[in-house]
Amino acid sequence: MSNKPLNTLRPTETLELESGLSLVPRIKLLLTIYRADKSVSPIDEWKFKRSLIDYIKSSFSITVPEEDLEIRKFKDLNKRKREEPVARGRLFVHDLGFLLRVIGETEDVVERADKKFLEWRRGFVEKLDGIELSLEGTKFKLDVAVPVSDDFGGMRKEWEEIIAFGARGYQRSGRMQPDTIVLKGMPSRWFAETRVSSKPSMLVTHTIFSALGKIRNLHVAEDNSIGDDADEGDIVSGLHCKIVVRFEKHNDFCGALKVLCGRSLQKQGSRLRADYDVTWDKVGFFQDARHQIEERKRMPARGVEERDEVHRHHSRVSQFSSEEGRRKRFKE
Repeated sequence: MSNKPLNTLRPTETLELESGLSLVPRIKLLLTIYRADKSVSPIDEWKFKRSLIDYIKSSFSITVPEEDLEIRKFKDLNKRKREEPVARGRLFVHDLGFLLRVIGETEDVVERADKKFLEWRRGFVEKLDGIELSLEGTKFKLDVAVPVSDDFGGMRKEWEEIIAFGARGYQRSGRMQPDTIVLKGMPSRWFAETRVSSKPSMLVTHTIFSALGKIRNLHVAEDNSIGDDADEGDIVSGLHCKIVVRFEKHNDFCGALKVLCGRSLQKQGSRLRADYDVTWDKVGFFQDARHQIEERKRMPARGVEERDEVHRHHSRVSQFSSEEGRRKRFKE
């Protein structure tokens, strides 16, 4: 495991974790494909992939393997309007060695390296966004965007605005700052106890994420939700887990979120990568959980009080009835 402080980690560096896991840097882009002419010919996913890979190679000198470009056409194309997209996909750039020329190979100031990296990515997206590719006379237009879970600056701006204007769980005070990260799409087996269970373990998960900062609360559960980029057929129950991590300090939270943005989780000895979704907790996950626990604790107490009150009521009624009976017998 790497002992390097998170605030010294450059955007192209890998962070080693426990259990043979590592956070590997990569660029991830979301693709949306529209028709660019009046043709009604269906899109050929393989041909579109080859055309886009060739375009990136010739325009940016970046080689993208076929497995790092996913294109899926929508199943209800015959029901879609002409202005609606016909396919969507994801583009990954895992080999970032060429960026050393952009951000510098020396131990430059991290803030400067981050700025150069973000500027390059922004330019890459702008040049790809809106291009038209022709497939045997049929034109398709490409819309490109950076995922929200890869935009640390956007998320920071979001919570700063919420703190400034007030929202549920936050007061209008700079002291009330977020401290909880939510991750979805993590492989359950990678967080399980080896040869014990295939389900994620709290102990293993705590050990892994402790490398990102001191943890206050932790929650791990199965994640069978469908993300924006997934189809229902891709979801298999129990394969993925949702992890909610609350840190002791806001600075640890910021450092962890920044490192998790723009990276994939990789297991030593495996070629598989987990392209999880990460965000910050906007709803007060642990606050709600604590409130529910307190409510459940109070419910039995209220039940005992109600039973005592009923018992006292019956006792008074019984006592009143017996006294009435004695008075009647005395009169007779």
